[in-house]
Amino acid sequence: MAVTGCTGPAGGHSDARPGPSVPAGGDGPQGAPGSALHTLDSLTVKRAGTKTGYARNRFGSAWADTDGNGCGTRDDILKRDLKGTAYRDAKKCVVVSGKLPKDPYTGKALQYERGRSTIDIDHVVALSDAWQTGARGWAGRKRVALANDPLNLIAVEASANRRKSDGDAADWLPPYAGYRCTYVARQVAVKKKYELWVTPAEKDAMAKVLNSCPSQALPSGGTPTEAPARFTAK
Repeated sequence: MAVTGCTGPAGGHSDARPGPSVPAGGDGPQGAPGSALHTLDSLTVKRAGTKTGYARNRFGSAWADTDGNGCGTRDDILKRDLKGTAYRDAKKCVVVSGKLPKDPYTGKALQYERGRSTIDIDHVVALSDAWQTGARGWAGRKRVALANDPLNLIAVEASANRRKSDGDAADWLPPYAGYRCTYVARQVAVKKKYELWVTPAEKDAMAKVLNSCPSQALPSGGTPTEAPARFTAK
């Protein structure tokens, strides 16, 4: 099963080197402290960097157990997001079935069956996008952390995930409008936590969504921004 839509076309991002930072203040977004809209205004704004050198393995092996609970990250997210889950093993690591009551991207109820599922695990901030907005210069353990951080991962409908590919908020938003505020708030939270920048078009698209929900809280949590020393990435 394909479980991420984070590789693929560049989603319209420039292959140019990052340009100068654009101040985020002035007439930019407003919002109460602690809101996603307020936090958006604190992010650095630059043009997208180059995609040169990007590969999935630059973020480590897929679904590494960075939290040390003995289960892979993909199954951790399935356990968190699905209801009525059944498992292959007594440890309850390998999810074989369950139901996604309301897919965040389409609003549909979906059934998960391992090996023939319509559900993917999506990186809310795509790894390619992260590469172009700061991760290219990181140490490998920080890239591994981002790829496996539950803050950046959700179970979603597979075809919608693949249409998203590696687009940012300027390229793609969930077809289900009722999730857009939550989705963009999570992107802002990930970019803030990992000190990634946003492009001017991306910030404008995020602000347009969040201005419709100015009190939308900024999500928090997830795992540390550096994976344990046993993990490496090229």
